Amino acid sequence: METLILIPSIPKLSLFFSIYLVIYIIAYFIIFPNWNLNIRPEASSCLISLAHGTPAVLFAIRAIFSDPNCNFASINNSYQILVLDYSIAYFLMDLFHYLIFYPSDVLFIGHHLATLFVFVTCRYIVHHGAYAILSLLVLAEVTSFCQNTCTLANARKGDSGFAAKVFASLSLPFYVLYSVVRGFSF
Repeated sequence: METLILIPSIPKLSLFFSIYLVIYIIAYFIIFPNWNLNIRPEASSCLISLAHGTPAVLFAIRAIFSDPNCNFASINNSYQILVLDYSIAYFLMDLFHYLIFYPSDVLFIGHHLATLFVFVTCRYIVHHGAYAILSLLVLAEVTSFCQNTCTLANARKGDSGFAAKVFASLSLPFYVLYSVVRGFSF
């Protein structure tokens, strides 16, 4: 029975992972080919994070409100499962990125491993808990667009006037929003 539940999801997880991998490769070799080799991997990671963050917020909100009977003890519904697979694929892709390019960044690697543990357990082992996890995902990813934009602008602010202006104009609003959202989630 467990195998029957797991198998239909593997193609979705593989598809989402493949999409993130293609985005990463396009970012690394086509979008950022002239960027310094020291910041190109980070920029590519930001691009897959942009591809995940805002859509994940919208998908998670829809998944949370798609079932009016859903609560913290509910079994995961099909749309919640889809959003979990979408996010698991992103965290796997970004984890591989960190293991390859930044293997000494144990804090970020640990964060991704812990997140994957929670998502995979919810999705594949207990089949419950998506409501709570997706609620936290909304809070965690709502600042993603601004965070990634700031990170990309910060990486290029030394050699691009436009990037410096973007970084200067977004830094304070981002840190305020980030602090408020993260403070709210605790």
